Amino acid sequence: MGNRTDEDYNFVFKVVLIGESGVGKTNLLSRFTRNEFSHDSRTTIGVEFSTRTVMLGTSAVKAQIWDTAGLERYRAITSAYYRGAVGALLVFDLTKHQTYAVVERWLKELYDHAEATIVVMLVGNKSDLIHAREVPTEEACMFAENNGLLFLETSALDSTNVELAFETVLKEIFAKVSNQRQQRARTGAIALDDAQAGQNPGPGERGTCCINL
Repeated sequence: MGNRTDEDYNFVFKVVLIGESGVGKTNLLSRFTRNEFSHDSRTTIGVEFSTRTVMLGTSAVKAQIWDTAGLERYRAITSAYYRGAVGALLVFDLTKHQTYAVVERWLKELYDHAEATIVVMLVGNKSDLIHAREVPTEEACMFAENNGLLFLETSALDSTNVELAFETVLKEIFAKVSNQRQQRARTGAIALDDAQAGQNPGPGERGTCCINL
């Protein structure tokens, strides 16, 4: 999956990062979009987003990644934050079980505000802190399987699986969009909004994929 300029793209996919404050959402974003990591990462104020254009097959896809604070006082922006999202990374800290214990609440909030067809990946971040781990891989993987989520463990610090996490979500979205276009072509329907930002990828079940590398 290669880089392209942000001005040259065929599709725009909005992907949101959700989860408790301090789990590493901002560093995952900066590692994927700028290959940067900050040891002094500040708490996100409100909403921030960055973009990166990547190649999926012969199509250029502009990933618009939105990051928000996991703090209660920013919940007023919830509806606007989720609007138009076709993918989500639900992030928890592998070294803090309490951030994992609330992922079900985050998942409910996501489905309350986003379309049911949204592609969701559960992400256990900070896999580099091996000796501080509090959430077993098997436990998180089972939760993902039971809830129809993708699952991956990452480290924004050493880049482990960061590219793979975003790439997997984007590929899943792209597959749904391609399937939708094929269905429309077969039925003779004409759609003008396939490549617009924030359009949902069409019907389909949420897939389950536990990727443990």
